[in-house]
Amino acid sequence: MSAATVHGKAKDKAQGKVKAETNAAMKVELRAEPFDPWTELRAYQDSGREHGLPAGKYGATGIFVGSLRDFNDGATVEAMFLEHYPEMTLNELRGIGAAAAGKWALLDALILHRVGWARTGEAIVLVAVWAAHRGDAMDACRFIIEKLKHQAPFWKKEKLPQGERWVEGNTGGYGAADSLSGFPLARE
Repeated sequence: MSAATVHGKAKDKAQGKVKAETNAAMKVELRAEPFDPWTELRAYQDSGREHGLPAGKYGATGIFVGSLRDFNDGATVEAMFLEHYPEMTLNELRGIGAAAAGKWALLDALILHRVGWARTGEAIVLVAVWAAHRGDAMDACRFIIEKLKHQAPFWKKEKLPQGERWVEGNTGGYGAADSLSGFPLARE
């Protein structure tokens, strides 16, 4: 398991891992093993005092959990391999989190992402964002997952009944419409 955790402005600045003006704590981690997103979320939130997120400081939590579907591009999917370069991927995810913290008033963020083989139905990604207000939490959560899906260096190989194939691109985030045109990311 590769992991990186960034907590607090002083440590961020000293290590140069996120923008110096970021006041939000942030944990970014890659996981080779399955995880229960709801258990991870509760554990992280319950340990909030350790990383600057005590109860009563946040009024909203924006959460996204992405799971592996059993279909894609007209084919049945049995499993998927998520290839990555650990430091490159972690640095990109940290940068995405820092960009969100620079646009919205965030208190904390958690980004967990699977790597290696994942089976259908398993959680692949958890993004959680804590803020004083719902608009900041929800908009930042959406921003992080959209940037992650389109910028983070993951290469996906699907296992199908008839063999394997590399995925050439991500879906746009919507079903039939497959368009972000109706969603106002006000600060993007």
